Amino acid sequence: MTTLCGTVDYYYWPTPNGQKVAIFLEETGQPYIAHPVNISKGEQFSLAFTRISPNQRIPALVDSEADVSLFESGAILLYLAQRYGQFIPLDNKGAAGVTQWLFWQAANLGPILGQTVYFLNYAPEQVPLPIERFTKETQRLYGVLEQQLADHPYVAGEYSIADMAIFPWVLQHDKQGMVLDEYPNVAAWLRKISERPAVVRAYVKGEEMRPSNQTDEDRKKLYTLG
Repeated sequence: MTTLCGTVDYYYWPTPNGQKVAIFLEETGQPYIAHPVNISKGEQFSLAFTRISPNQRIPALVDSEADVSLFESGAILLYLAQRYGQFIPLDNKGAAGVTQWLFWQAANLGPILGQTVYFLNYAPEQVPLPIERFTKETQRLYGVLEQQLADHPYVAGEYSIADMAIFPWVLQHDKQGMVLDEYPNVAAWLRKISERPAVVRAYVKGEEMRPSNQTDEDRKKLYTLG
């Protein structure tokens, strides 16, 4: 493990994508400063944040000590894991195993589950075609994860950044219309990670960011602007 003297600056809002990196930072115990970017108020479109995140999406991270500025949660997780030498194997085969599941989350699980939550909970009207399409794909992806966890205690063997990336999305299974009784391996994995002290801390800090008067319109923006 590499211990750094510098403090990184982490810009995020407690959406699933934002929580991924918050979990990593809490797990490592490395110093960081959390900068809330309230996407419900459009703060991600500010000039200052756009300089850090050209795509105007959270999260973003600045590691001043290394002169590195990053956006995209998957890229941030991979960078930090390699920088700190934690939560990714040192050998090429092991690292490749973690990386493929990290990319699976970024390219498949996150986008599909986000759309499922939106169309089931926040769309102005219930439209059957997208609900059916995204629900079926959500079920398929849960099946992929269920099968992987049948033979592994964590997604890529040992607890890693792949688990940190996937966990916040699966945590919202109720809003996705998913019944975890049908996915016992996923349910056991979810409980195991939920009980980790660092994960609890990350979510407590995230909830402290949220305004107490958050509206349904604010929540909808989490799935259209986050």
